[in-house]
Amino acid sequence: MLTISQLASYAGVTVRTVRHYHQIGLLDEPGRDHSGYRRYDAAAVVRLIRIRVLADAGVPRARVQELLVAGPEEFAHAVREIDTALRADIRRLQRNRERIAELAAGDDLALPRVVVDYLDRLRGLGVGEAYIELERDAWIMLAAQIPDIDAVIAEKHRQLDEDPDTIRLYRLLSSVSEWSPDDPRVVELADIIEQLRIRSVESGEVEVGDADPSDPFAALLDATMAESTPVARRLLAILEQRGWRGWARLERIPEERITRHR
Repeated sequence: MLTISQLASYAGVTVRTVRHYHQIGLLDEPGRDHSGYRRYDAAAVVRLIRIRVLADAGVPRARVQELLVAGPEEFAHAVREIDTALRADIRRLQRNRERIAELAAGDDLALPRVVVDYLDRLRGLGVGEAYIELERDAWIMLAAQIPDIDAVIAEKHRQLDEDPDTIRLYRLLSSVSEWSPDDPRVVELADIIEQLRIRSVESGEVEVGDADPSDPFAALLDATMAESTPVARRLLAILEQRGWRGWARLERIPEERITRHR
């Protein structure tokens, strides 16, 4: 007959584990002998070893009791079910690992891969992290609203490839957080944005007033942009003086400056 510590050592578990099995009914708790010690027989050793083997194999604690009393066919069926569940858990954990690895890159949280690649391209052009963070947050909001984000990002890449003004714009934006509202570069920034807008309107890429004017999402983007830096408010004021109103959604344009080719 074995004491609880001897039983635990023999079966390769801790005394605390043996007591836990007593509490949840997996292992009967024997009575005490005349010395006040609990004594365990060979059946307890065998049962505890079987419990340990099942637990080490990943069998859920709730099913250990079922397997301990199952016949051969029931045991085999239950093991197949447990194996199927474990395979599903492994696939889920693998997906979680892949997602964690993506999150380690920084920008992947809530962003499609194409947007992350686009942000990396901006970094490669020398755009600073302060502006990258603003652009990233805007894309997190936009990506959830745009059905074909791949096409939108492809157009952004085309602009970088073919339009030198787009690269100039990003390089200016890279340092905009360091400017004062009176910085003369704000006017240069407004000039570039105006030229890009004129070309976009002329080509039909951007429509004016085509979105729902009560769209709260567009209003949120406009407010976020206006509040991003003191420079942003002056930039919007300059553009409005020139006849442009709206940021995410153009509400008004200076018609006299647009030569439509459509």
